[in-house]
Amino acid sequence: MRPDVETARAARLACRGTVAPTAGMAPGFTQCNMISLPRDWAWDFLLFAQRNPKPCPVLDVTDPGSFETALAPGADLRTDIPLYRIWRDGVLAEEVADATQAWAEHPDLVTFLIGCSFTFETPLQAAGIEVRHIAQGCNVPMFLTDRACRPAGRLHGQMVVSMRPIPADRVAEAAMITGRFPAVHGAPVHIGAPEALGIADLSRPDFGDPVDIRDGEVPVFWACGVTPQAAVMASKPPFAITHAPGHMFVTDIPDSRWQL
Repeated sequence: MRPDVETARAARLACRGTVAPTAGMAPGFTQCNMISLPRDWAWDFLLFAQRNPKPCPVLDVTDPGSFETALAPGADLRTDIPLYRIWRDGVLAEEVADATQAWAEHPDLVTFLIGCSFTFETPLQAAGIEVRHIAQGCNVPMFLTDRACRPAGRLHGQMVVSMRPIPADRVAEAAMITGRFPAVHGAPVHIGAPEALGIADLSRPDFGDPVDIRDGEVPVFWACGVTPQAAVMASKPPFAITHAPGHMFVTDIPDSRWQL
């Protein structure tokens, strides 16, 4: 049965007044990462995403200047994310709860909505696999790895991953469940041994919050839609707007749309 779309719309309205991570919000509905770039950088990013589909699975691309998406008719991409990041020459200039003013600086912005691993967390929970950051009421831990993405035009950077601790005897099941959702990052890119990704300390994520890792649990890593922000930092486009890590755009599309 299709989830009630009013749940997603209510979640977006709540995002306008509350700055908080969206994990666990509007269960059953797809969540998206977002990046908006001036039109003359849009082709480079589209090519970057095509060459790096694991961290950058594109679900929608707007027309230049548009702040609407077919994934949520009537929504406003300038206001319906809890927290935005404004980037200038690759440097984080500010975080704002309303990006309308920043959006007006570049009337030709092209926006990319990218699949988010929050989408497959509902199926994980339905299988009885705890999602630790939801259980602890915090943001998902995300890490900048030493794995370079394939460059495209002027864009390059390292892959970002999200991490969830999974009981060792359920890692294969978690990989199978998430692997059914390739449009929202799919199966893990790495299991265990964080040092193999260049991650020195799981208690110090580059984005988000640390979570408990208990005895008998294994850190499992999924490609993450914060990777475009790493590319912005490395490639230094003159201007960009993104979501703040963990603060996603909630769509009207049920998770089942992306399930194989």
